[in-house]
Amino acid sequence: MTTTPTHDHREETRSRNLGRLRAVLVLVLVYMVAEFVGGFLTNSLALLADAGHMLSDAGSLGLALFALWIARRPGSRRRTFGHHRAEVLAALANGVALVAIAGYVVVEAWSRFSDPGEVDGRALFWIATGGLVVNLVGLRILHGGRDDSLNVRGAWLHAVADTLGSVQAIVAGGLVWAFGWNVADPIASLVIALLVVRSAWSLLRDSVDVLLEAAPLHVDVEEVRRAIADVAGVVGVHDLHVWTITSGFESLSVHAVVEGREHSDVLRDVRRVARERFGVEHTTVQIEDPGACEIGRRDRS
Repeated sequence: MTTTPTHDHREETRSRNLGRLRAVLVLVLVYMVAEFVGGFLTNSLALLADAGHMLSDAGSLGLALFALWIARRPGSRRRTFGHHRAEVLAALANGVALVAIAGYVVVEAWSRFSDPGEVDGRALFWIATGGLVVNLVGLRILHGGRDDSLNVRGAWLHAVADTLGSVQAIVAGGLVWAFGWNVADPIASLVIALLVVRSAWSLLRDSVDVLLEAAPLHVDVEEVRRAIADVAGVVGVHDLHVWTITSGFESLSVHAVVEGREHSDVLRDVRRVARERFGVEHTTVQIEDPGACEIGRRDRS
């Protein structure tokens, strides 16, 4: 049996992502305050909704930073894989927070349809425009890490929803400013809420998949089984499992029945197939002789 983890690349990626998250957190905190103040002064629900979303962003970014920090701690006797799953738990919490905020905005917007109130459209327009600039900068910073970590992807999705929310707030501000259509403000809020829920769904789905140890989306388990079975000397494959520890850290375990070839050569080739064809670096391979495999099957029957 052998296990081949790689750590240097993951540590380098985490360090870069920590820097990205810190930079975006500063941007979000600064403009969140501006949007809250502007929302109260202009009586704009769309602006307050966007500011509330930025507050959730700040919380999610703080949670993401904490998760990345704790994930770097070494494993222990009880947590042999370390604390990598902290990143996935943070992503799950971010998804839940997105849904909760969207629900609040929907309820508040619905109550405003009967009495939209007076909204300062010009101030709403310019404050939302500033928010759009901040969100675009945040998106640019986080873009490089969104494929490396569910955690960073969660923060990136928050930023995407915020960017779209800023666009909606700008449109609402322009309509109120130009035509006095105060009802555009709660309409924009509902659109923002729908965009937030859409962003949250894929994050929740992927986080739950990791926690339930589902096979990664980019890995076809049956194709993996066939590839291992095609390795010279392998006459049987069973107990194959492929799962994700955290983003970018996939694992594979398999029992390979080997005949007529050195076990060390088979181990090398199975690891190479997993790494080069499927991008799985962490492999655990149990080599079995045909006779031992038959005995094990009878014992289990």
